[in-house]
Amino acid sequence: MLKLNNVYLGIAMESTQTLVPTANPNVVKLANINIPDHTQLPESDGTFVKNFQEHPQSIVLTSSIEPILQKLHPDGRYCIGQDSGIYWRITEPPEKGAEAPDWFYVPNVPPLLDGEFRRSYVLWKEFVVPLIAIEFVSGSGKEERDYTSPHEGEKAGKFWVYEQAIGIPFYVIFEASKALIEVYHLIDRRYVKMQPNDRGHYSIAPMGVEIGLKQESGLYWLRWWNESGNLLLTGDERAAKAEALLQKYRDRFGDISE
Repeated sequence: MLKLNNVYLGIAMESTQTLVPTANPNVVKLANINIPDHTQLPESDGTFVKNFQEHPQSIVLTSSIEPILQKLHPDGRYCIGQDSGIYWRITEPPEKGAEAPDWFYVPNVPPLLDGEFRRSYVLWKEFVVPLIAIEFVSGSGKEERDYTSPHEGEKAGKFWVYEQAIGIPFYVIFEASKALIEVYHLIDRRYVKMQPNDRGHYSIAPMGVEIGLKQESGLYWLRWWNESGNLLLTGDERAAKAEALLQKYRDRFGDISE
């Protein structure tokens, strides 16, 4: 496994392929192989969203965290992936070397590449590891907890990839049907299961937020809170709150004159 700029990158090579050193000791080239970028890799592995809550859940996470991320990154250098591929290993077919978290956040990268949205996130091109990856469980949860290494099976398991290959600092597993959340923190290249605080939330300190569960309309949702325990509202919730405040003003003082 290669180590590039402190990012571990697994590359599956045929016997005819060799590593070619360059003037930069942190950069290598592969002879006889094309190193693809996001425009040359598949955008999907052929799977589909497994239940109707997954898409709105992703929107809730993104809409509510964006004001925080905009403060953390006033230059706008961050990206959010929603069921998008992270390519960590060059394989054939390419999909074997990718995982697609339901939601992930990468700090300190441009939101666009060459003026276009990413088709996928390619580690050997960008070298910045996502800070957090979130998986929404639809089945038994075995897939999200799979620790199979690439030497033991045809495709490496998600848990192994996020921990050992990519090294994502925070990994969240959310099972809405069981109202269950597991949060793992990478310490010394091993995931350690975190314990909730007194509010039942889990601190994601680098983002200055907490993550936990909130029941709404009979369903459990993954939500963000600030470090003081205040719920981070979605865009729709912020608009509704502003409208309610405006209505209170109208009730007290009448319509606002133009």
